[in-house]
Amino acid sequence: MILCIGEVLGAEQLERVRSALDSGSFEDGRKTAGWHARLVKNNEQMQVADETAQGLRAEVEKTLTGHPLFQMAVRPAKMTPILFSRYRDGMTYGNHVDDPVMGRGPGRLRTDISFTLFLDDPDSYDGGELVTDTSAGEQSYKLPAGSVVIYPSSTLHRVEPVTRGQRRVAIGWVQSTIRDPAHREVLFDLDTARRQLFEREGKTAEFDLLTKSLANLQRFWTEI
Repeated sequence: MILCIGEVLGAEQLERVRSALDSGSFEDGRKTAGWHARLVKNNEQMQVADETAQGLRAEVEKTLTGHPLFQMAVRPAKMTPILFSRYRDGMTYGNHVDDPVMGRGPGRLRTDISFTLFLDDPDSYDGGELVTDTSAGEQSYKLPAGSVVIYPSSTLHRVEPVTRGQRRVAIGWVQSTIRDPAHREVLFDLDTARRQLFEREGKTAEFDLLTKSLANLQRFWTEI
């Protein structure tokens, strides 16, 4: 399942994040790429040790993981530290698939879901579309600032060259409590249906039955 969620970050928060990125220290993005992805990666990333980056990571992670749609679709167990990437002047990231396992020691995790949170207005730069290769063909994403797209980490994808302006995004990877993407989609659909029913009719017997089924399916499928 690929899902776009709008307005994760508000206007004031976006302005604060962009201002912090303007004063942050960036380095060659290939430092965090696998040996094969390094061949096609040409971008910049905010240095992990940068004090500004540490505060931004905590703020963005708290906002993102607290969003109800993100929780429903991802059901996170663990998440990598968020990276802030920047593309300028012809920078691009060719076709690649994300590493299946990231991190070391206790922080090691299986990458089930990848996400890209757009930080710049799409009209402020040309190019820079995230392109995913799916069974339905290629899909292109260039979302409004503050919006996020989540997609399976098993997806082949790329970032088109930026030809004007700069494209800044927050990216990360999640290990879900629900390993199977088909199971995650079933839970998402069921959770969406019960919430819509609640909004329309309140806490009814039908709502309780859907809630029971949702809880029991999670018991069957959850890995912790």
